[in-house]
Amino acid sequence: MSAAAPRAMVLAAGRGERMRPLTDTTPKPLLQVGAEPLIGWHLRHLVAAGLTDIVVNHAHLGATLEAALGQGAAWGVQLHYSPETTALETAGGIARALPLLGDAPFVVVNGDVLTDYPFAALLARAQCWAAGDLAHLVLVPNPPEHPDGDFDLSPAGRVLDQPHYTFAGVGVYHPALFAGLAANQPAKLAPLLRAAMAQGRVSGEVWRGTWLDVGTPQRLDTARTLAAGW
Repeated sequence: MSAAAPRAMVLAAGRGERMRPLTDTTPKPLLQVGAEPLIGWHLRHLVAAGLTDIVVNHAHLGATLEAALGQGAAWGVQLHYSPETTALETAGGIARALPLLGDAPFVVVNGDVLTDYPFAALLARAQCWAAGDLAHLVLVPNPPEHPDGDFDLSPAGRVLDQPHYTFAGVGVYHPALFAGLAANQPAKLAPLLRAAMAQGRVSGEVWRGTWLDVGTPQRLDTARTLAAGW
């Protein structure tokens, strides 16, 4: 991995309990959504934005995921894997992968969402990082399954710890956000983000294009409909 290369991470370590029995034998990121497995859309959109060095973490059926994706040649990317014996939650998984992600801000996307968000905007954000910021989050209008939302956005573009919009599972993080986390220990992302918000160190934006949390078989069907024209 080139020291100067922009880096991204796809979070793919979740068990996908609500997708069972589909995920008993297939990792959720490999569930087929139109012409691609779910994670394949992320890889296509990331490489189109110029992000070609990509870290993928995994736990459940990780060997199956690696066998299917290989080193990423089919998508024109270079994949690097961060295996977890047991899933470490979002922050714990990112912290474990930091040696693969480098010292500069990096893009992260949840492996179980479907979106046409333009990742080039996040690449530009990572390359022109605001001094002192620890994170930049993409927010979306609340879906029916999450009507109360997670965070709000100030007129100045600062993310606020009060519900209004839903966090899309897409963002840019500075490695310093994860400083102090114990190695290889489960850790949630939300407490780290809320602490940074309290210091005014999280910027954000609202995306109103395609976004779907592919968390149930019913929403998998919706994802397949959305991606049919891609």
